[in-house]
Amino acid sequence: MASASVSAPLNPQVVAMIGEFSAQHYEDSGARQFGMSPADLAEMLAEVVSQWNNAAAEIAVRNFLAALRLEELVLARACAAGDNRAWEVFLNRYRATLYESAYKIAKEESKARALADSLYAALYGVDAKGQQRTSKLRSYQGRGSLQGWLRTVVAQEYVNLYRATRRETSLDAALDEGAQFAAGEPDVSVADPRAETAAAEELAALAAEERFLLAAYYLDRRTLAEIARLQGVHESTISRKLERVTSELRKRIRKRMIAAGMSPRQADEAMQDVDVRDLRVRVGETLRQGTEDLSFYKEKSGNQG
Repeated sequence: MASASVSAPLNPQVVAMIGEFSAQHYEDSGARQFGMSPADLAEMLAEVVSQWNNAAAEIAVRNFLAALRLEELVLARACAAGDNRAWEVFLNRYRATLYESAYKIAKEESKARALADSLYAALYGVDAKGQQRTSKLRSYQGRGSLQGWLRTVVAQEYVNLYRATRRETSLDAALDEGAQFAAGEPDVSVADPRAETAAAEELAALAAEERFLLAAYYLDRRTLAEIARLQGVHESTISRKLERVTSELRKRIRKRMIAAGMSPRQADEAMQDVDVRDLRVRVGETLRQGTEDLSFYKEKSGNQG
């Protein structure tokens, strides 16, 4: 099963570790039923890791792989490759989710079906004229649930259709005029402003050192070793700090969402399904605020973005 070439070679030790991980999780990943070999699985995971951070240390990659929705990632990639069995599984599992999400957004039967049909075409990898193109499922990276990712894609597709049919009106103007894009009942997808507000407020409340660690590692793609050198500590110390900061941040965001009116179940689903990159939050600007005096930014002043 061919995959796109990665942007840069991975560390040989990381490649070996990915191979071991693939062998250990091959059977429970579901790859066998779609005709993927352990080598195919390892190649796919190497691509995903490279797109995430091709300079990451082994411990970071190991944690990254362990957190992936591996079975869902395999299913999505098998569908993108055109495997009929994978499509049967996908449609049986997610057809209802796709239509329900489309109906919540469009609020009319005919518009919901048109939206679902358009989305199916994008997922299959064909355009409006029936010509082949890259399946949108190729962009799923397995870092959140496939169900949550699909909800996001439905919302994006609706916006695309809206723009295509009303080019004379800007999207911002349409929103000002009261155009509705979210469900009548609170949804835990990226459209829910409570998740965005909670994330923005908690990111802004982080201490300077915490913002520095998150910005250096997740935004500037610094390795644990690089950050540790700048801080004058061992990289295992940085790893523990990052784990503590991210864990506590997630807890505080969840608590704030519940305080804003979400039920615990809705908050848990939001934390599970939503990727922070999909939120309309100025993550980079917020994390880098107040870190100008730290050594990392003095040394790399040209990379502040």
